[in-house]
Amino acid sequence: MSTEMKTPETDPAKLPWLGRKLLWLDNMKNVDRIIYALFVLCAGLIAADFMYSKKSYLAIEDIPGFYAAYGFFMSAALIIFARVMRVFLKRDETYYSPKDVESEAYPEDQLSRETIND
Repeated sequence: MSTEMKTPETDPAKLPWLGRKLLWLDNMKNVDRIIYALFVLCAGLIAADFMYSKKSYLAIEDIPGFYAAYGFFMSAALIIFARVMRVFLKRDETYYSPKDVESEAYPEDQLSRETIND
């Protein structure tokens, strides 16, 4: 058996179809373009909120950009809440190990031991 580590394929011809189509994302300049396009899209949607009249049930809904701000702050609150919950719910790596199958001793009579001569 070879002791060499296998490196990932770098030849695009050997990649699957989807892998070849997504190779353009390897360039960080293209990823930055996607981020900027998302910023422009969000700014355009907020600007569009000023251009029409809404029928609202609550007075707070009449504020332009309310739903954009609400969505942003609620998603940020979810992330912060998840990080706080992590402090209480996090377990160490050996939490399940006393009753884990991997922690059981394997029967010696079922092991086949081989000696390797260097």
